[in-house]
Amino acid sequence: MKQTLLIIDAQQELIEGNKVEQGVFEKEKIVTNINTVIEKAIKEDIPVVFIRDLDVSHGEGPGFQIHRDIKVPSTAIIFDKAATNSFYGTPLHEHLSENNVDHIVIMGCKTEHCIDSAVRTATINHFDVTLVGDGHSTSDSKNLSANQIILHHNEILHGHYNVDNFSLVRNSNEDLFTPVHNNYR
Repeated sequence: MKQTLLIIDAQQELIEGNKVEQGVFEKEKIVTNINTVIEKAIKEDIPVVFIRDLDVSHGEGPGFQIHRDIKVPSTAIIFDKAATNSFYGTPLHEHLSENNVDHIVIMGCKTEHCIDSAVRTATINHFDVTLVGDGHSTSDSKNLSANQIILHHNEILHGHYNVDNFSLVRNSNEDLFTPVHNNYR
């Protein structure tokens, strides 16, 4: 089975916030968990792909870059996107297909936007997904706290399916690169 670790919008200004936007919930925890899973990926020779949102910090400067405390592997691939969906207008799908990837481990920000759309789009495009339940974050909305949004998405995306492929939610302390999807088919 070919796998990839996909880290979405783990950018400096998005995680930390700025004068207009609040930072994400439990930002230190999300950065630590991303680093933990990157280490696991490196040990298992799993490629790491980062997606950066061009809307963050107007697509430039230190705020646009991957968070300063995330240990980006020298072999990581970085794609930039202009839409919420990481697959839209980027070479991500082509890259995954060319490398015969069939399982994607997903982490990053923001839960209800870019994470949700990536998980759903991946399953539609014939990839099994493991969403890292303690590896994605967001900020409060007008109606829900960030924690409520995260918990809700962990619930609704666990077992989300599109016929043949589906997503499971597991935490960073689990063996994420030993997928368990076949146990449920």
